[in-house]
This record gives sequence, C-alpha cells and structure tokens, in this order.
Amino acid sequence: MRFGVVVFPGSNCDHDAWYAVSHNLGHPCEFIWHDSQSLGNVDAVILPGGFSYGDYLRCGAIAKFSPVMSAVRYFAAAGGMVLGICNGFQILVESGMLPGALIRNRDLKFVCRQTTLRVETTNSPFTSLATPGQLLTVPVAHGEGCYFADDQTLDELEYEDRVIVRYEDNPNGSLRNIAGIMNAGRNVMGLMPHPERACDPLVGSTDGRVILESMVANMVRAAA
Repeated sequence: MRFGVVVFPGSNCDHDAWYAVSHNLGHPCEFIWHDSQSLGNVDAVILPGGFSYGDYLRCGAIAKFSPVMSAVRYFAAAGGMVLGICNGFQILVESGMLPGALIRNRDLKFVCRQTTLRVETTNSPFTSLATPGQLLTVPVAHGEGCYFADDQTLDELEYEDRVIVRYEDNPNGSLRNIAGIMNAGRNVMGLMPHPERACDPLVGSTDGRVILESMVANMVRAAA
C-alpha cells in the first residue's frame, strides 16, 4: 500500500512518519510538498506533526491554505484515508475536515512525555486490528493539544462512535479525555499523540503500529 506524507514548511515529524511506514511496516511512502496540486498515486495520506508555518497565528491556521489541502479534501471526499497527527490534527480542524478546536494545554506548558491511550472503538479503519479498551503507550509533544468543542458536538461524537481513543492520564485537559476523533465518513482521523514514534522496539514501544497496520489492513481489504 502506498502512503504519502505531506510536508509543510515547519513540519518536523515528516521523516518519523515516513520511517514508520517504509521501514517499520515495509510499505512504499513518499513525501508530498505543500504546494503540490496533486497527491499522486497514493492509497493513504498522513499530515505529520511539527509547526507548520511556525504556528505564528494559530496552529494549522496558515497550513489550511496550502495548495495541497485542496487535493487532501478531494481525496478524503472520495473516501481516501487521511491521518492527521499532532499538528496534522490541528490542520484538519482548522480546515473544517474535523469538528472542534485544539487550544492551549490546561497548564499552559508544552507537554512532551509518554501517555496512555484507551481504544474506544474498533469500528474504524484506524483501529480495526485493536481490541476495545486496549491500552496503547505512545508519546505526546504539543503545547496546544487540548481538544475543545461545544456540548452538542461532543455528544454527537459520542453518539456516532467517532471518539477513537481517549487519554487515561489526560496530559493537556482535553474535554472528555479525547485524544483522537474521526469524521462522519469514518475515513479521516485526527490524533494528538504520535503513533509513528511508537513503531520500533528501540524507542520503547511498538503500540503505535496498530493504527498504521489497521490502515493497511483496510486498504488491502478495499483493494481486494
């Protein structure tokens, strides 16, 4: 399966995502520059973490205007899988592809440490290989990762089973401990923690692999 990793000015986790897919999972992966009008021949797209355009306004607020985002929106509307990690999640929210907002952490401090996630649903192409309630150890690294939305939006996410993972040890004050959500079409996921940094035994955890491997499994199934 072919992955594409979008690179914005200021991205700093693009190579992490590329390495996790190409070396840890063994699937073709290519970089897609932010001013590209096309995603090329890919089966899934990753918007990586970092500080796109320096986060000089709000995180992701400038990146949403990058030419490549038109291609990402078209790809998602056609059913393509899109995973936004950390800053990628922020870009998806700013682009209107996911609901809510990501605001300053509860303690107004940058948080960089391991955290524990609980899988809330396996009815998604991002967690289909996990088990309900499975605990995943993955790192977080963000200053604006507190997920916020009004009660109606939060209730809709709960009712439609679109909260994919929650924090067991909420590091940023996210409402209802939400760490990752998906869109109504269930093919776009935003996730603040970094699964791509938990795919190799050398870094202390391979728990993040289940998310990327679930994506691969669903792409294989769709192509069969």
